[in-house]
Amino acid sequence: MRLLALVDSPDHVCCRYRIRAFESALQDVGWSLVCQGLERGLLPRLRQLRSASAFDAVVLQRKLLPAWQLALLRRASRHLAFDFDDAVLFRDSYDRRGSSSPRRAARFARVVRAADVVIAGNDFLADCALRSGAEPQRVRIIPTCVEPARYPAKAIDSSEADRLPDLVWIGSSSTLNGLEARRSLWERLGHEFPGLRLRVVCDRFPRFENVEVVPIPWSEAAEAQDLARGDVGVGLMPDDDWSRGKCGLKVLQYQAAGLPVIANPVGSHAEMIDHGVTGMLATTDEEWLAAVQALSDASTRARMGREARRRVESHYSVTAWGPTFATSATGLDRPPRETGEASRGPGAGAAAGAESTATAAGTATAGLDFAPNYSRRKGGGVGNRRPTSLRAPRQSRHGSE
Repeated sequence: MRLLALVDSPDHVCCRYRIRAFESALQDVGWSLVCQGLERGLLPRLRQLRSASAFDAVVLQRKLLPAWQLALLRRASRHLAFDFDDAVLFRDSYDRRGSSSPRRAARFARVVRAADVVIAGNDFLADCALRSGAEPQRVRIIPTCVEPARYPAKAIDSSEADRLPDLVWIGSSSTLNGLEARRSLWERLGHEFPGLRLRVVCDRFPRFENVEVVPIPWSEAAEAQDLARGDVGVGLMPDDDWSRGKCGLKVLQYQAAGLPVIANPVGSHAEMIDHGVTGMLATTDEEWLAAVQALSDASTRARMGREARRRVESHYSVTAWGPTFATSATGLDRPPRETGEASRGPGAGAAAGAESTATAAGTATAGLDFAPNYSRRKGGGVGNRRPTSLRAPRQSRHGSE
């Protein structure tokens, strides 16, 4: 059985962490994975969308296709999943036109209604899908996951007891805007804590007064080691709909490296950071000052860092969520199609594919954990969860950047 993932690029961070990371879990249930970047030209894309009929299931990641292209992909796909880890129905936080986009919202509604399964990275994104018309029984929440084994655990020795912690931030040049927007905060921190350093792992680097910025060019091979050389991870996001759709990859990376985290309580930050246990939630300058002061104690950092890593291993690891992704992306966790749905596949081949998938579900999914289905409250939001009998262990329900 073969799964096709149509993505921005096979090397894009979303593909690496939300699809390619689960390749071994797919292999465990007898599936192979092919990742293809969506073609840019019209004719190559037409050929690519039609070629989806050669696969047993398709994952479309994040892309909001024009209606006619979506219809073509839908007809060619025996099982179509839509995976997203950003609020793609909105414009980003720094777009001068504002966040609302009727065009994006319309395309988003079409794709979540057309997909057999919608895989959302957190509760907010799942709610967006439901409000846009996705059927509740088709919506899954699967957080962005990391592989803790890739991250060397932070080691703290006695020589660190009397020094200020090195803060560390990782991200792209676009998300660096959130860090730069609080310039006065960093400069005040540098004034209150002389000698404070901020390690920035990125492809662009800010300049702040009073605080030393240590520029560290990002590379996939070195990012885990670069994080472990810091002491406290930091995160800042604007308080808006685009940011509420973020799935907390930065925080997960810090925690996997055994670092406590200081972040503002927006979106995924508020769920992933247990204040006083795995890090500190801070909004005002005074709260940030207090957080840095508290984490200047090496033993406090070590205690919080150990607990943060333990929670990532239990609730946000590839191992914990691999079986759930495999069954959702391939359709092994859904009932057989009704006769009236068979026309959505490419003729008799689709019916045969659906039948074989349903048959495989009776054996290949035995003992696997399924993501929960969702219904609505009367108010229109995500309602009471109706989990299947088995699901992956976790405490919070979301998960890139």
